[in-house]
Amino acid sequence: MSLHAFLYGAGVSSTLDSPPVSARDAAARTAPRRRTRLLALPEARWALLATAAFLLALPLHFAAAPGWTYGPLYALAYLAGGWEPALEGLRALRGKTLDVDLLMIVAALGAAAIGQVLDGALLIVIFATSGALEALATARTADSVRGLLDLAPATATRVTADGEESVPVSRLAVGDELLIRPGERIGADGRVLDGTSEADQATITGEPLPVPKTPGDEVFAGTLNGTGALRVRVERDPADSVIARIVTLVEEASRTKAPTQLFIEKVEQRYAVGVVAATLAVFAVPLAFGADLTGALLRAMTFMIVASPCAVVLATMPPLLSAIATAGRHGVLVKSALAMERLGEIDTAALDKTGTLTEGRPEVAAVRPAAGSGLDEDALLALAAAAEHPSEHPLARAIVAAARTRDLRLAPARDFTAKPGHGVTATVEGRVVTVGRPDQGLATEIDVEGGTVVLVERDGAPVGTLVLADRARADAAETVAGLTALTGTSPVLLTGDNPRAAAQVATATGITDVRASLLPEDKVAAVRDLQRAGRKVLFVGDGVNDAPALAAAHSGVAMGRAGSDLALETADAVVVRDELAAIPAVVRLSRAARRLVVRNLLVAGTFITVLVLWDLLGHLPLPLGVAGHEGSTVLVGLNGLRLLRESAWRRPDGGRPRSL
Repeated sequence: MSLHAFLYGAGVSSTLDSPPVSARDAAARTAPRRRTRLLALPEARWALLATAAFLLALPLHFAAAPGWTYGPLYALAYLAGGWEPALEGLRALRGKTLDVDLLMIVAALGAAAIGQVLDGALLIVIFATSGALEALATARTADSVRGLLDLAPATATRVTADGEESVPVSRLAVGDELLIRPGERIGADGRVLDGTSEADQATITGEPLPVPKTPGDEVFAGTLNGTGALRVRVERDPADSVIARIVTLVEEASRTKAPTQLFIEKVEQRYAVGVVAATLAVFAVPLAFGADLTGALLRAMTFMIVASPCAVVLATMPPLLSAIATAGRHGVLVKSALAMERLGEIDTAALDKTGTLTEGRPEVAAVRPAAGSGLDEDALLALAAAAEHPSEHPLARAIVAAARTRDLRLAPARDFTAKPGHGVTATVEGRVVTVGRPDQGLATEIDVEGGTVVLVERDGAPVGTLVLADRARADAAETVAGLTALTGTSPVLLTGDNPRAAAQVATATGITDVRASLLPEDKVAAVRDLQRAGRKVLFVGDGVNDAPALAAAHSGVAMGRAGSDLALETADAVVVRDELAAIPAVVRLSRAARRLVVRNLLVAGTFITVLVLWDLLGHLPLPLGVAGHEGSTVLVGLNGLRLLRESAWRRPDGGRPRSL
């Protein structure tokens, strides 16, 4: 266990009898939630036992009760919480490595040997808690990666010469032909042979709207088919599908990510060896010159106590944990002190588009009645919304929502039908209304608008168009500007959406480096290219397709409200309230915490140096040594709590927080 552990997802037409839902919603409804409970972990149970024993002993100790009342409780805390780090330390020692973990276990036992039982028990409880947190973080990440596999269906309908058969997806082979019925998940990566439909593939590409699928188009395993039936030829082995590669990418990125360590850990090996060697020397040298055994042992134990890194550890801990608490109050969950430290190190930002810089859902951006139609904007929108009202398509929901925002009355619709990939038809007030995709001539308008154009016809005659787009968040431009000011370079936009939509959002937010039509592995490659160039990358995303990049980046932040389970578990921090502007704020907070850590380390180092030299060159009384050691520990601990103040987050001048 390491110290950083404590400091720490054939074509048919049909009516919409079963309206399609998004892939993310469908996953939430059908995929079982795999989540390890805290007390299911043995590390957590040992930590709970050690903490309970310590808390029971503490009031008895302070009340000056007889030793036999609290002594066994302290012993239980030592045993329950200390056996695992001691065993890990001994294993490391057998591998010719000495770390701070073993040093602090020895210091705890040494403290108990000279009567400082409480101090030793406190260290043991900290170690037990750290082990539980490390085990929980590891288990939750594994849960989310395994849960991703539930996006892909277990079986698929294979078309054979004798008809149809249901087979496990694992038995599919390249060249097999599949029948994908309306509302079903697609079982393998392949290409459409026959049929017309739409597929919600937000989990793979991040595109906010279902994508039309016609013969020749590519489809992905785990995405959700719309209202039409498709015949698909399998083009990739299920083990090599995009969804399977996402799982592999997350696992590999988590394993190969360069191990970032807190400041104290960067010198822990040398520090531990030095303190042990010095303690042995302080014990052995006086003995060699005739000192008595008890005096030499007492001096050595005093040295180990004053040289132990408690104050150094607390110099790092409180500022980072206080920053975590402050960020949490403002809607940003930072998962560990290590994650908080890494946030302050970033010098480049890479941002996803859909659901991150944008709202992740279409909205009506323009209503344009045709000349001579006799309709104004409200009448055209009400007509389209009335026809679309029975539909659950995302575009239909957006049109109906826009009409309700304007308080428009929607006439009842009869004889509603939907044609996959084309649109809907209904009878409204005795007139046949069609709302759907325009012909090729009008489709060129998409290039201008950067959105999706919907044509409204009445009795076969065009009466107007609606333009729908995924709007940028209100605070997107402010966030981009804030990150640019913090890093000295404009963020990079990495998205699976089409180049036109990406360019529109980039223009609205002030981003100049745009990379579109990226699959998950392409996003990882872009992040790694930046890091190979010496950059420390912050990646911000929300979807399953963003999880590999979140894992590969120096620091990853997920948008919490619409974020997938895998993205939330993989990220170092989660913006719970979906306030994008909180991201530069938490980066500033992290940098303030890092500055405070450096100042605390200077204070702790000064105390340790003075006390050690006093013990070596003179005679440091044990009570005074303990007082100095504990005093420095308390001092740096209290200093670190300054980041709990509201001013640590608030920016009084509209820019940086107050200097700390």
